[in-house]
Formats: sequence, structure tokens, C-alpha cells
Amino acid sequence: MINMKHETKFTKDPAGRKLHVTRAFDAPVENVWKAWTRQDILDQWWAPHPWKTETKSLDFKPGGLWHYSMVGPNGDRHWCRVEFSAIEPQHSFKATSGFCDEHGVPNNTLPLMHWHTEFSATAAGSMINVTISFDKEADLKTIVEMGFEAGFTMGLGNLDEVLAEMVAA
Repeated sequence: MINMKHETKFTKDPAGRKLHVTRAFDAPVENVWKAWTRQDILDQWWAPHPWKTETKSLDFKPGGLWHYSMVGPNGDRHWCRVEFSAIEPQHSFKATSGFCDEHGVPNNTLPLMHWHTEFSATAAGSMINVTISFDKEADLKTIVEMGFEAGFTMGLGNLDEVLAEMVAA
């Protein structure tokens, strides 16, 4: 069940080659930041159910890399890599993500996504604002057609559950 207060909002700007995503959470920025930057927590929520995320390596620093796979219920894997370019702890990070193979070699046939993820405090918890830029308008269309909106919405819903467990622990 989606709490409408926590609706994931998408705004598409095809001409600007951007996708903007906002989402509120009933958790402090510190916990939301940890959930986006620590392997043990990312693996719990990043993939939409029934898929799961398995991190091969994560070096969260400028110039660092997150190499992971999304594993389907039948064992099929989709490998991804995220290269971090800038990090302001507890506030924002910039990264470029794309598909790759199990060795981290980029798959140049699929689009890159350039992420700027910002975290801010609200009266009830926190908010993320994500701006994803694309090299071409067609790349934005491809990612949307691949089901990004539904998948990312489900992942952020998973994050609600993980954050609730962090507060309870």
C-alpha cells in the first residue's frame, strides 16, 4: 500500500533531457543518507521486489565505484555500475550510472544516467530530490520504456520499510 504522503513524484523534461524525482520519508536525513551510501543497507531496498540487489563492491567517495547486480527471482542478473563524481556528506552526491558486465565493463548500447541526488530535512523527516540527466532525449525515453519509474518507485517504497526498521532498532 502506497502512503500518498510518500508518493514518488516524477517530472519529465524531454527537451532538457532530464527526469526529476522527489520523495519524502519519515526518517531523519542521517538515516536516509546512510541508506543511500552503505552497501549493507542499499542491498536491502534498491531493487524492486521480487528482485534483489547484490553489491560486488562499493567505494563511496569521489572517483569511487558501486558495482552491483539486480538479481531476478529466476536467478537472472543485470549488472550496473555507478561512478561517484562529487559528494557533500549528508547533503548531496553526483554520480553516473549505467549497465555493465560482471567485471564492470560498461555496456555502451544502453544509456547512461547522470544523477544529482539531494537530501534535505523536513518537519516530518526528510526529502530527496533527484535530477537525472541524459546525454540524448532518446536515452530518457529508453530508460522510461524500460520501466524505470515503476521500478524506482517500488525501490523507494522498500526504503520506507528499511528506514522504519532502522528507527525501531
